[in-house]
Amino acid sequence: MRSTPRSYPPPRRRRTLITGAAAAVLASAVLAGTPAAAADTPASVSPAVSEAAGPRVQAPIPPNAPELGENVYVFNPGMPQADIQATVDAIADQQTGAEFGPGRYALLFEPGSYGTPAQPLEVRVGYYTEVAGLGAQPGDVQINGRVSVYNQCQVNGTGNCIALTNFWRSMANLTINVAGGEGCAAATNFWAVSQAAPMRRVDVNGKFSLMDYCGDGPWYASGGFIADSRFRGEVVSGSQQQFMVRNSELSSWSNGVWNQVFAGTPGAPATSFGVPGAQPYTTLTTTPVSMEEPYLTGSGGNYTVHVPSVRRDSVGPTRDNAGDRTIGLGQFLVATPETGVAEVNQALSDGRHLLLSPGTYRYSEPIRVTRPDTLVLGLGLPTITPQAGNAALSIDDVAGVKVHGITVDAGPVNSPVLVQVGSSGGTCECGGTSNPVVLQDVFVRIGGTLEGKATTSLEVNASNVLLDHLWLWRGDHGTGIGWDRNTADHGAVINGDDVTANGLFVEHFQKTETIWRGERGRVVMYQNERPYDPPNQAAWQEDAANPGYPALEVAPGVSAFHGWGLGSYSFFNQGVDIQSRMSFRVPQSPDVQLTSLLTVFLNGSGSINSVVNDTGPRADSSNGGTAQNVISYP
Repeated sequence: MRSTPRSYPPPRRRRTLITGAAAAVLASAVLAGTPAAAADTPASVSPAVSEAAGPRVQAPIPPNAPELGENVYVFNPGMPQADIQATVDAIADQQTGAEFGPGRYALLFEPGSYGTPAQPLEVRVGYYTEVAGLGAQPGDVQINGRVSVYNQCQVNGTGNCIALTNFWRSMANLTINVAGGEGCAAATNFWAVSQAAPMRRVDVNGKFSLMDYCGDGPWYASGGFIADSRFRGEVVSGSQQQFMVRNSELSSWSNGVWNQVFAGTPGAPATSFGVPGAQPYTTLTTTPVSMEEPYLTGSGGNYTVHVPSVRRDSVGPTRDNAGDRTIGLGQFLVATPETGVAEVNQALSDGRHLLLSPGTYRYSEPIRVTRPDTLVLGLGLPTITPQAGNAALSIDDVAGVKVHGITVDAGPVNSPVLVQVGSSGGTCECGGTSNPVVLQDVFVRIGGTLEGKATTSLEVNASNVLLDHLWLWRGDHGTGIGWDRNTADHGAVINGDDVTANGLFVEHFQKTETIWRGERGRVVMYQNERPYDPPNQAAWQEDAANPGYPALEVAPGVSAFHGWGLGSYSFFNQGVDIQSRMSFRVPQSPDVQLTSLLTVFLNGSGSINSVVNDTGPRADSSNGGTAQNVISYP
């Protein structure tokens, strides 16, 4: 680790340019070089394959894996590199600014080597784009070049180049031998992302930066999540206000801003959260419960899905896949947006697994998982949008269900719950500690694409469930946004016992954002923002003595809970004085323990008056942009 971290600018809010004293410059050692290139020009597109699958780009290589659905591109080393480059460029040009667009894409690479140090391949990753290797190991697919995400720049007199809305994309199961780039970007792989942009099972040889520090600032970023990855080179965290890295290997990590959490990661910096002048690091030697992502392997149209085992108290990445469960593609229903929900549910009832290919699925009843050990796998971040006040996905009281890589949009009719795990009021152990239900990379939003409504985004009634990287978001920008429009009470309600969450991101809900009623719950890294838009205090309070609502509440009567790296921020932007009594509320019990928790006043008005249970400093405009820390509670 570098003994003296570089100086980076404090990030501010993702949706609004903040100017003034808080906007700093990067150290000259980082800024040396030429500015980044201008924004790309969108490519022309051919008519859509289907409205729900999104447009097909005009490129040398068309979608070529019908057995995996529409808008799936499979590349092999025998294809001309110029054709591969032109194809991935055309998709990136279309998707870079398509934050709420219809396009969904999967870019898959068969085993082999792509690009050379002299002629590197660069895969830019836009919205709703999954980039993944098809090998049994990350080393089976070698990208000599970069897999990158850059700032988006908005021309408003200042440049306003930020990564604060670089959401909904992913990279997995490949090796990057960093090459290419010019000036300040030379020999650097930029992965400037914010929420819902996981990086899993990737090996990186060379410099890797989680911020894009080329071109006009302020370069702010608000991520993020990395798992099961290995870095042989410097990792620049830079302006990332929070990040979680679990079960990986690091050789260097540059700095932190407010909340960087590491679990089961050799080479991670030691815990120094809350130490004056030190970095905001919280490091767990092991990850309490983990599972790596299911991944697709194969070539020539023959594909298999590997499902890793659940691990407990684990350290480091997984590269021995001998214990994986393997499932041939023939055991899946490969659905497209034209597949009706009745056909989906019949296939699941018959014992088949489900692969949702890229696209948007508008269903008037939930996808129902009724059999144990079912796998629901999304390809290209497919989106499920309820149409009739129904849930998007429900899982019965069964063991071993694994759900990975889906997004959910609340629909126009209020849904009481969007994703439900276990029956309401149930007491299902659901696989116990050896075969739990697992949700990974599940991203829920209310508003943004349409005026959606949902009372609760996620309800977990089963016990032993593992939540591994979830973003539950009541939208603050886009279509259908307003206090009385995209209505949503709660992000997560956890009723089951022994539930673990790694990287739980919950933002902008209108009442208590996460309610935890189960015993022995664990949260490793929690990121929250209070709702931006309460029109007045009366609209957002439990009662006169309790202004606002907690960001996370462990319910009265719970005797055991542990959280590490819990952060909550405010930006009340309606110009009225909005108070929140506290961000975290927990019962007084010796086995209810919180480690490394903080609040931050980002901008706007009002305040968060304490961190936890009326303990900890007030966060308001007098200390804006500075974390108000509580090292441990009680």
